[in-house]
Amino acid sequence: MDIRKPNELEMGKIIELSPQAIFEGTLGEVNPTIEKAKQLVEPLLHKGSYYLISSENNELMGWILIGGSKDQFVNKPIGFIYELFVVDEYRGKGISKHLIKTGVEQLKQEGYSEIRLSVFEGNQAMKIYESLGFKNRTITMSISL
Repeated sequence: MDIRKPNELEMGKIIELSPQAIFEGTLGEVNPTIEKAKQLVEPLLHKGSYYLISSENNELMGWILIGGSKDQFVNKPIGFIYELFVVDEYRGKGISKHLIKTGVEQLKQEGYSEIRLSVFEGNQAMKIYESLGFKNRTITMSISL
């Protein structure tokens, strides 16, 4: 398994699968078009965020989108994991953990002393994040009216 930045063809595949990634990441609350997915991701890419992909034999297996952000209260720079996705047929093989570990190491090398992410309550990825040392920092609560 190779983890690296994607080439142009692989970026196209990521964009093609992004609506599924968003749909699953939001537990079905958001079902975006490809255009909406691009609108969500392009500002991050323009600000320096980037994808790392997992591939083997030229097959895209999954990706992580990482970059910098700032703590909204103290303006401290932080690393951020914006998206994590593994293609259906490659799930259950430890690819998520490998992508997260590589992303964390990359952000650490870029000088970030803290890395954050957001995840929907009930998302199975929470177990992976917790196993790698991530802890609840804030909780967003809502009420449907």
